[in-house]
Amino acid sequence: MPKTTVEKVLTLHARKDVKAGDFAICKVDFTFGQDGTSSIIIDRLKDLRIKKARTDFCMVIDHNSPSPNSGVSTVHKKMRDFARRLSCRLFDIGNGVCHQVIPEHGLIQPGDLVLGADSHTCTYGALGCFASGVGSTDLAIAVATGHTWLRVPQTIKIILRGNLPHGVFAKDIILFIIGDLKADGATYKTIEFHGSLINKLSMDARFTICNMVVEMGAKSAFMPVDKKTISWLESKENNLLTKRIPRFSKRRWEAITADKGAQYCLVKEYDISDLNPQVALPHTVDNVTSISRLKSIKINQAFLGTCTNGRLEDLSIAARILKSRKVKKGVKFIVAPASKSIFIKALRSGIITTFIKAGAVVVSPGCGPCVGTHNGVPADGEVVISSANRNFKGRMGNPHAFIYLASPATVTASAIEGRITDPRKYL
Repeated sequence: MPKTTVEKVLTLHARKDVKAGDFAICKVDFTFGQDGTSSIIIDRLKDLRIKKARTDFCMVIDHNSPSPNSGVSTVHKKMRDFARRLSCRLFDIGNGVCHQVIPEHGLIQPGDLVLGADSHTCTYGALGCFASGVGSTDLAIAVATGHTWLRVPQTIKIILRGNLPHGVFAKDIILFIIGDLKADGATYKTIEFHGSLINKLSMDARFTICNMVVEMGAKSAFMPVDKKTISWLESKENNLLTKRIPRFSKRRWEAITADKGAQYCLVKEYDISDLNPQVALPHTVDNVTSISRLKSIKINQAFLGTCTNGRLEDLSIAARILKSRKVKKGVKFIVAPASKSIFIKALRSGIITTFIKAGAVVVSPGCGPCVGTHNGVPADGEVVISSANRNFKGRMGNPHAFIYLASPATVTASAIEGRITDPRKYL
């Protein structure tokens, strides 16, 4: 029977034939937790008296990096101590966001089954693997046994065609799709992306799209493995930081694609040739509209970064717009590179200098203001435009603030004018 990509990957990991709707016990290749979820993982592993991980396992300190208070510092110390006892890898403060740091160090391969104690683990679908977020206890069981159980998801096939219009980016595409399918339109489904546009997108752009499929309820995403994917993986293998941190293990990988005639629960096709920049309005990600339909909305804060849009391509786009310009007086423009490696490249290329001269504030690589636990918490009534992936009440630490989501270009143009602004006039 012809299979979708997820059916083929899970068949390999279950070591038996499975199809959508089946329950399967699957071997897990890679697992991780971050500082918001690892404390419970550690407690459960201690309860189970586990002394050796049965999967490749690491922890990342990114959500509160550096620590904002003594309680968080206690959690960080707990993670450091446990990493030493279990002899597992820990990416400490300043390394960056888990969803950038982990693939950047060559720890994810096409065809892998990846579980992360973080909902945006679906990001790694850009590398052609099955990657899904789970709870801390489920993650601990996977680390302890090397396996997990799951129901094989149905698959939605999304075909993207056309050419990227001027001033439109990957973030605009995925916001538009979420606005169409809605926040529950893909619950417990896998999204397979196809079409001529995918081939034209950079790896940074593909990560952005896969990162946000969970915002319409999806369990995972798949992008095709092509020459760009392989080149990206090879470049990370040769990264200086990677050389200092050898890989856990060498696993054979293969590019897995859907069979002709595979069964999909839904097929959607989008031609984005005429797409305008998109904005998600408070307080839901699927409350999406074209920027051309927005009236003048004054902002108090702009944020560029996160696991969605803190990569080098995103920072480069923003720096081009900011060149020889200034952030509007009274606007706080906060920038958080997604990783130390990206931060270094941005420093060397002059991007960071451009931000600072324009009046932006650059913070340590990590999640930054996104989660709302430390730097960049807005005041009551303040309006924020952000390149992050969520805008529900309280997401950035204050339920009385208003968060709009947009591309790095729109965020930066808005920081210049002090109101939500179409970026196309600055490009």
